[in-house]
Amino acid sequence: MEFSEHIKTANVEDVVLQQPPHPPCRGTLCITGHHLLFSERAEGSSRQVLLLLRNVDAIEKRPSGLSLQDPWGLSSPETFYSQMKELQDRWRLSTVNRDYSVCPSYPPAVIVPKDVDDEMLRKVAKFRQGGRFPVLCYHHRKNGTVIVRSSQPLTGPNRRRCGEDEHLLQSVLDGADRGYIIDTRSSQQAQQARMVGGGFESKSSYSCWKRLHRPMEKGKALQESLIKVVEACGDGSHNVDRWLSKLENSRWLTNVQTALSTAGLLAECVERDGHSVLIHGSDGTDSTLVISTLAQLIMDPCCRTLEGFLALVEREWIQAGHPFQRRCAHSAYSHARIQQESPSFLLLLDCVWQLWHQFPLALGFSEALLLKLANEAYASNYGTFLCNRHQERCALGVMENTHCLFQALLKPTERETYSNPLYERTELAIWPSVHPQSLQLWRGKE
Repeated sequence: MEFSEHIKTANVEDVVLQQPPHPPCRGTLCITGHHLLFSERAEGSSRQVLLLLRNVDAIEKRPSGLSLQDPWGLSSPETFYSQMKELQDRWRLSTVNRDYSVCPSYPPAVIVPKDVDDEMLRKVAKFRQGGRFPVLCYHHRKNGTVIVRSSQPLTGPNRRRCGEDEHLLQSVLDGADRGYIIDTRSSQQAQQARMVGGGFESKSSYSCWKRLHRPMEKGKALQESLIKVVEACGDGSHNVDRWLSKLENSRWLTNVQTALSTAGLLAECVERDGHSVLIHGSDGTDSTLVISTLAQLIMDPCCRTLEGFLALVEREWIQAGHPFQRRCAHSAYSHARIQQESPSFLLLLDCVWQLWHQFPLALGFSEALLLKLANEAYASNYGTFLCNRHQERCALGVMENTHCLFQALLKPTERETYSNPLYERTELAIWPSVHPQSLQLWRGKE
């Protein structure tokens, strides 16, 4: 494809040309397939500047009001750990992954039980898919229970065991007689995974943990669901029955319902029953993150403020290693069937919108924020959603050479747009209704 075919806007008005020692001047910039042409618009002036594209060494985009010297991100595992004084007697901050050799998709620092040393973590990582050993993502301040997340254990057809993994999960319970494992695969899918090297925690080896299967669509199936609901929305026939049939066949709202229901189950185990929970599917980078994020939003009022929600997304998606580059390779409306593409993050935002719709006073951010995040995940002027994990962002210098979306959204000039003027903080959990009549198709527009 020729460069000229990529040009969407050929002429831009009111462009300022700075060419020292000459004074700045305003004019029109025209771009062609081989040169830039600047024409000054001052009265009586016919000045033009012609620049061949091959003479352009670099182009820098500068969002207004931002500087590359601004702080990147809102929090870090170290800051998150320091804020939870009440758990520091039995949990610690480990830097076993400081060179990313233990788990490529984890950040350099993670929170783990205090009586599990780094050598044990290395062994557990070899027993978990992709090295994603169980790490803490939420601590319930009132009852002391926790949520940890990981990937599936690699038990295989021979039901291999790992004593260090069993010890780690026993340490998570801290003497409690019961914990729950929420597996986002069906029992059959988990059994099939064991036949090819994956698997699940057996009752005999993890006697204090009760496993619950709550299957969720992901990957290709979730992508097909999104494509179908987009096709339904584009149906111009104005036939209500046909529209409703297409919407039902897309199963998108069913996926929303399943995610909210599973998150509600997790929150109920922690908030109402006082039990710690481990959540994982296979990789632990998609549906696991959807559920852990939603459960924290349901239970924790600190996660429902504008800053709190952005920090939650940063912690559970950016730092936790959701592969944005692979999952959001094309537009959400693209019909391309790209391998590994999946709208997991879009599913999360739709579920959050359902909460926002059902509890209009309880969330401190607006619908505009969710729409903004949905768009930015696919096409952005910021570096927040670039790459697949922390390791890649560091290697490519993303944090040094791009701007942070979350910092930009909290600027005074933007805060009003993305804040909920009706917000009233409540310390109570917000339990979503998952009845079909309570769920609506998200139709928001910016």
